[in-house]
Amino acid sequence: MNHNTGCLLEIQDLSVRRGNFLLEHINFSLYQNEIFSIIGKTGSGKTLLLEAVAGFYQPDHGKVLYGGTPMCEIPVFRRHIGYLYQDYSLFPHMTAFSNIAYGPKIQGVPKAEIQARVKEIAAKFEIEHILDQYPGTLSGGEQQRVALARALIMRPSLLLLDEPFSALDPVTKRNMYDMIQKIREDFCCSLIFVTHDFAEAERLADRIGVLIDGRLCGIVKSNELYSAKWGQEVLDFLGITKKTEELP
Repeated sequence: MNHNTGCLLEIQDLSVRRGNFLLEHINFSLYQNEIFSIIGKTGSGKTLLLEAVAGFYQPDHGKVLYGGTPMCEIPVFRRHIGYLYQDYSLFPHMTAFSNIAYGPKIQGVPKAEIQARVKEIAAKFEIEHILDQYPGTLSGGEQQRVALARALIMRPSLLLLDEPFSALDPVTKRNMYDMIQKIREDFCCSLIFVTHDFAEAERLADRIGVLIDGRLCGIVKSNELYSAKWGQEVLDFLGITKKTEELP
């Protein structure tokens, strides 16, 4: 992992309330070119944390610093953040090509450059043959590649992924795991992804944070997920039973 390029994102004592749910006193840093995973049960606040990191919400307390600047002070189009929703959120009435070209088009990138950029990124994701198709005709894996291409054509420094693999079959899933590593290398971006799949987090992430009921209970290197000294709450969540005294 490439830590020497410093800290990209810093979450300082972040609290966000939505309705009755409270995400409280979250602290962590994300390094450049790092893959960071947040694991937790459904309803633990994973998506809310991801959205708060993206700057969708004004924090009730604390700060999200991106490159040292509070996220809420950076105009959305200058944030250079890609966000991939769990359902991919592709525009159903637009072809794969138009979906991918959407960001550059809004930014007023010239047509010829958009063509070239879509072609280049489609080749990377091996989706050149489906560019004229509409999302409704694509498989889950194809939709995901289109959604990733749409996010990455904007060349983000940070890519946020919400349960990115939950709807995919095992073979597509394995291919996408390789794709995530390739994205880090090819696009030099940092990634945060939330999941409830421990094995996925261990396999892909450099570090893993455990979120329980809106609290970040700790962060460990991914190969220490099961050996770290956790409190009982996390041990229960991970399904680890503490060894009781050996019986005679």
